[in-house]
This record gives sequence, C-alpha cells and structure tokens, in this order.
Amino acid sequence: MKIYNHLILTFGVALMLVSCGQQNQSSNGALSSSAAEKVYVAPGEQDEYYAFLSGGYSGNLTVYGLPSGRMFKEIPVFSQFPTSGYGYSEETVPMLNTSHGFVPWDDAHHPDISQTNGELDGRWIFINGNNTPRIARVDLSTFETAEIIEVPNSAGNHSSSFITENTEYVVAGTRFSVPVPQRDMPINEYKGNFKGALTFISVDPEHGHMAIKFQLLMPGFNYDLSHPGRGKSHGWFFFTTYNTEEANSLLEVNASQNDKDFIAAINWKKIEEYVNNGGGTKMPANYAHNVYDEHSHTGTSTMRNEVLTVDPTKVPGAVYFLPTPKSPHGCDVDPTGQYIIGNGKLSADLTVHSFDKMIAAIEGQKFDGEAYGIPILKFEDVLAGQVKSGGLGPLHTEFDGKGNAYTTFFISSEVVKWQLGTWEVIDRKPTYYSVGHLMIPGGNSRKPFGKYVVAMNKITKDRYLPTGPEMEHSAQLYDISGDKMELLYDFPTHGEPHYAAGCPAELLTSNSKKIYRLDENRHPYAVTSADGSKVVRDGNEVHVYMSTIRSHFTPDNIEGIKVGDKVYFHITNHEQDFDVPHGFAILGQNSSELLVMPGQTKTSVWEPKQVGVWPFYCTDFCSALHQEMQGYVRVSPANSNTELKWSLGE
Repeated sequence: MKIYNHLILTFGVALMLVSCGQQNQSSNGALSSSAAEKVYVAPGEQDEYYAFLSGGYSGNLTVYGLPSGRMFKEIPVFSQFPTSGYGYSEETVPMLNTSHGFVPWDDAHHPDISQTNGELDGRWIFINGNNTPRIARVDLSTFETAEIIEVPNSAGNHSSSFITENTEYVVAGTRFSVPVPQRDMPINEYKGNFKGALTFISVDPEHGHMAIKFQLLMPGFNYDLSHPGRGKSHGWFFFTTYNTEEANSLLEVNASQNDKDFIAAINWKKIEEYVNNGGGTKMPANYAHNVYDEHSHTGTSTMRNEVLTVDPTKVPGAVYFLPTPKSPHGCDVDPTGQYIIGNGKLSADLTVHSFDKMIAAIEGQKFDGEAYGIPILKFEDVLAGQVKSGGLGPLHTEFDGKGNAYTTFFISSEVVKWQLGTWEVIDRKPTYYSVGHLMIPGGNSRKPFGKYVVAMNKITKDRYLPTGPEMEHSAQLYDISGDKMELLYDFPTHGEPHYAAGCPAELLTSNSKKIYRLDENRHPYAVTSADGSKVVRDGNEVHVYMSTIRSHFTPDNIEGIKVGDKVYFHITNHEQDFDVPHGFAILGQNSSELLVMPGQTKTSVWEPKQVGVWPFYCTDFCSALHQEMQGYVRVSPANSNTELKWSLGE
C-alpha cells in the first residue's frame, strides 16, 4: 500500500511539473515572444524594412528584408553581372569605363540613402568603389545603377559615399594619399609631398546627376571614414585620419607612433562660398563620367579633363584638426549634430567631441599648434566626454534616436549600448564573430528608426554549414526596441559587407516603378511592334532587330550569317509589367546571356566562329511554353553566297 501511495505521489508531482512546463512554454515559448516569432514573415506578407548591404569585393549592392534576413536582389554596380548581362550588354559596358580603361570590378564599401532635411527620402542610394575610385548612384524607383563618376587624384576611395543632410553633396575621401598630380617619384619621399584629396560631388536636387564641385587637397594622411554634420552642425563634414606620421612602410608599427591622430573638421559651406566667388585652381585630371539613360536604356561614358582644387590654407576658418586617440576608424555624428564620435581602434576609451565646444574653441583660438598650416584644436577644449571600458577595438557607432548610441568592438566581438551625455554603458551583447560595421535603419540621419540593429561580422567560423574556405559572412539582427538588446537571428551575406543603409519599406514601395511603357522606349534599335523586326547587313556587321513576348522571338529563324560576322542582337521586350523579363542566350556567346527588362531594349554581340545551325533561347522562365521560346541561326562559311533572310512561322 505504501509503495502504491508513493507511486501515486510521484506521478502527481511529475504531472504538476509537466503542467508547469506546459504553462511556462505557452507563456514564453515560440508562439508568444520567441526570437523566431519576431523574425518570421508569413507567406504573402512583406518585411518591415529594406536593408542595403555593400557587397565588398563583389563590387555590387545587395538588398535584404528585415527582420527576415532574406536576400531579395543583388544590384550590379561596379562589377559585370552575368545574371542580367550588366557590363556585358552594349548598353551597359560604358558604365564600367574609367580613365584606366574598362574596369569590370571594384570593392564596394559604404552605401548611403539620399536625405531631405536630414531625413531619409528614399530617392537614391549612393555607394563607393574603393579600388578604382568611383561613386555610383542607384535609382530606388528601379533599383538600377543610374550613374557612376570616377574620382581623380584619389586612391582607396574609403571615407565615402556619405551625403549631406539635403543631399547637396556626396563625398569621396581618399584612404591612401598619393602624389597630386600623379608623377614618377621615390616612394620614400612621401612625407610632405603626397596629398589626400577630399572630393565634394554635387547632386542635382531634381534628377540626382552628379558633378565634381571641388577637391580639397589635404595633408598626406590616410582619411579613413567620414560623416556629415546635421542639425546645428549642418555645413560641416568630419573625417577620421590615421598615419599622421606619414609613414610609407610597415604601417602597423610606423603609423601607430603618435598618441593621437585627428578628426578633420571641414566647413564645406565656407569652401563652397569661396569656390562660387571664383576661388580654387583648375587642374588637369582625366576621369570618366558614366550615365545611364532610362528612356534610351543606354549608358554613355564621357571623359572629363579637369577638376577644381582648393588649398585649405587659402580658406581661413574652413578646416581644423580635432585630436583623437590613435588610429581612429569610424567617425559618426549623432542625430542632433552635437556629438562627433571618434572610434580610436587602439584606445581603451571611446572619445566623443562636442560641436558647441569645437565652435567655442575656434572662436577663442584655443589652438595646440598646426599641421601644414591647419590649426589643431586643444583636445580638452573639444572633448564632450569618454565612454570608459566600453570594450576592445571600437570601430563604428550608430544611434537609435532615443538618446542611445551603439558601438561595435572588433576585438572583444560585441555591440555595446551607451547613453549620450552621461557616457554610461547600458548594455552589451556578443557577436559571432569580430564585428565591423553596424546599421540601424536611418541611424546616421536626424530620424533613426530605432527598432533593429544589424551587426556585420567579419568572421563566420562555426555559424553555418562549412562550405570550404571563405564562407559567406555573418550578419546578426538585434531587437533594440527595449532597454536591453536581444539577439534574434543571423543570416549569411554576400561578398564582404562593410557598411549598410536601411529604411522602412513604406518609403520605397509606393515609388517602385511597376509599369515600363513600351511607347516610352527611345532606344535607337527598339522594335516596338513585331512587324518592325528585321535583319540588316552592313559589311561584316549584321544587326538583328528582334522583339520578344511570351512565348516567342521575332524573328526565330535567321539564315545568311557567315563565319567572321559580328552579329548584334537588339532585343526589345514587349512585356510591360515589371516582373516579366525575358532572357536571351545563343550557343557560342562569348559574353553572357541577357535579361531584357520589360519595355527595354538590350544588345548582345555574337561572333560565330563555326559553321552550323546554332540555337538561341529564352533563359528566364516566362510562361508554360517557355521551353518552346527558341530559334535558330544558320552560319555559313565566310565565302558563301547564302542569302540573308529571316522568317517566323514558315
């Protein structure tokens, strides 16, 4: 009997434990407040935010949804992209032209969304090419690269492409100082002879077209990152510098000797006034300016041959140096424009400068010497405060609009939340692993959307299934809506993302172009109706005027092509709904297939080298009869008399 009662008691306790566990699960489990629920986007629903991540060494820009972490698109910018034929089609090849020739790759680092009154307006996004210095503008109504401008007198276009709060300028700061103008000279004569060009590129407020307004030729330091002033500091731009030692070898040692480097504070409004009144010196400089016309669907490349340069010592009151603990990387400005954060990589503390104190120090002439004629302000007179024991290896800071800042620490692999004004550390969360940049949607504007922060980590290690060396990098999503950060999710990212820009989806979706009208096609080889299709020979060049629509090409049989001909397929897509592209590929194509977008015309060049009958087909599944969307080209010997003709339905 005792044994029986004991079993009943044990069973009852177990039942209570199970019941408690079930109650606990129902109140705190996956169906109530789990991380999985917070990132889940149900079928048919859409993400709350767009996130634009730089593609690093892919040279492109990638688009993700938040909170899901789903990658929606890779926008080709600086690199050839066989998925769509960007950089291969005759229309887009000019977009990759430079003063060094055709350069089909770059290292894309820092995207920035256009702003009005310091708030994101969602019209364009800018991104820098770091290797061959370039700035690109992407149209956010079409998510296509609209313009690329090369930056002369620059190398390592790193402190770019950040914009002023009304998109008056996008800047391109040089990481590597170089001889200006470029010339043959001994490298060990670097000190005092090399210059760092900070380029201010004006942006047309209506169309977004870019033009180099002026280049500020600064001392030969390394200019690492930058951000514009906003609010009370609008009209200023701030750049971190390192290698103020001006070393040219073993920089990990020789560029870390000085106790402090600088943040360069640039009063661009004062320089703009100087330039508008005739100041500055025009210098010979070769650089390409490439523009894509959305009506003709064609890129054009124009070579420019001069640039306006400005000597900072000629504009009193325009440039000052703020001493900042050694080797600062990120340079960030809070939403009010009051605080300028210098993330000194080799400092144990995080340094915050005050804009008001900077102005007072300038007015009081509280200088601590000068560097190449540029005044150095006293460290104590511009210091707002320091975040003590934040972590190891501070890199970048973003803001939530609620008085809090979030800083990444590379060495200690964490994101640290701290309060502006008190400099108190509020929270810290680990990342996996070695975090670089972070992004809060709108976090570098006057109006951040402080719900999420994305940490972009440099090392993936054990986060994903192993796929050989150099895995995709890890991004991690944190919920920052409460007092404490909560790690929700991590997802792989393409290339090596550096910085990112984000905005609410509603800012873009209403402006997304949905209909591409065929009657607005101004391409010189457009075929706007099937009866306009034809094949024309001009010497050894053959031009095929081709139309495409679900589910056939016109023409679909071509004869009279000869070995050695250069065949231009000018293909017009007669669909007009934004989600119905058609593809084109032909056997022996030496470039890539094309995706011809609705209402557009694109051109592929094919040079047949063998006699035969060669098929072409649609590469993008478009209908139930997609497989039947094909045709043939007959190629005859070079000396043949085969008649040039084409047909459909014969």
